[in-house]
Formats: sequence, C-alpha cells, structure tokens
Amino acid sequence: MGTLIALEGLDGAGKRTLVDKLVTELESAGVRIAVRAFPRYGNSIHADLAAEALKGSHGDLADSVYGMASMFALDRGFAAEDLRELLSVNDIVLLDRYVASNAAYGAARMRQGAGGDFVHWVRALEFDRLGVPRPGLQMLLDVPVELARARAQSREIQDASRELDAFERDSDLQTRTGEVYRELARTSWMSPWRVLAPDVDPAALAADLAQWK
Repeated sequence: MGTLIALEGLDGAGKRTLVDKLVTELESAGVRIAVRAFPRYGNSIHADLAAEALKGSHGDLADSVYGMASMFALDRGFAAEDLRELLSVNDIVLLDRYVASNAAYGAARMRQGAGGDFVHWVRALEFDRLGVPRPGLQMLLDVPVELARARAQSREIQDASRELDAFERDSDLQTRTGEVYRELARTSWMSPWRVLAPDVDPAALAADLAQWK
C-alpha cells in the first residue's frame, strides 16, 4: 500500500508547479507515483457547482460556509475509491490539495482557528462519514499572501478564460487561511506535516519523499 501525500497552500502558492517538479524527480528515482488535484473541476459535478457559485451562480450558495464545504467534501467523497485503488498500485499518491484545504478556508471564513468547531466538523464529515483515505503526510507550501496573489493574477492574465474567484480576490480571507494552515501544521492535524519555504528545492524534497515509498 502506498502513501498518500497532500500538498497544501494558498491560491497562487505554486503548488501545481512544485507537484510537476516532484513527479519528474520521483519518477526518475524509480518511485511509482500518481497525482490527483482537488477540487476536480471538469470531472466532478460538486466541484463544478462550487466553482460556479464562487463566480456568482446558484443564488446564495457561495455565502454558506457549510454549503460550499459540503460541495468540496462530496467531490473528495466520490473520489475516495479511486484514491484507494491508486494507493494499492503506487508507492506515492501525491495530491494538489486535500481535506485540509476545506478545513483551512472554511475556518478562516468563520473566523475560527484550527481548534474550532468548523475544523472538527470537516474531519468528521470527510474522514468519518465519507471515508476518504487519511494522508500519511501533509505539506504546506507557505508563501506570503502578496506573492500568492501576484502569481494568481499572473495566471489570470496569461489565460484569458480564467478569472479569479471570490476566494482568490479576498486578500483578507487568504491571510486568515494562511494562519489556519500554519496552525494545522503546528498541531499535526490528521498526520505529520512539513512546512515548505517558497524557494524549496524540488530535488531535495523529492529525495526526502522517496523515503515514504
């Protein structure tokens, strides 16, 4: 059975770029690795409904912290079997965001910390009721809010079809989310955590992750 490793961070933190580099390094080292990204936009009705809500559709859905979190949770719940199958045939399953993103963003919207009711609710919903696999390791790419926002805006400029959603445009929310993420990491929420600097060396990190296979 392989290890489930989740990479977390703010919108625009550079997670996708780091994931791509890690995959290249790990595959060259002979590690069997699979990658998934959440939310599964384009492949999940729940993720798509959430994305549409963040851009103004579906009435007041985006205003409901629990409603939006439920959409993201159901997206993962319907992917749980796929994750288990991937874990059975790979050394590492690397995720670009996972359950901690729901906990961090929702708690930040509720102005709660990692020890608040909302994070406990996410844990009970996703791990206990929906049965998504628990991560063996979670990593936080800890990037300053200003840098993450600049990167997100750069992506928007480069891709005319992409626009920042309501969460990405809210710099105060991003700041609070970063604080909750760091608290989740400090308290080893649901697994060991590692906090990564913005300039983390992908080759060195991949060599470290290879120990988890």
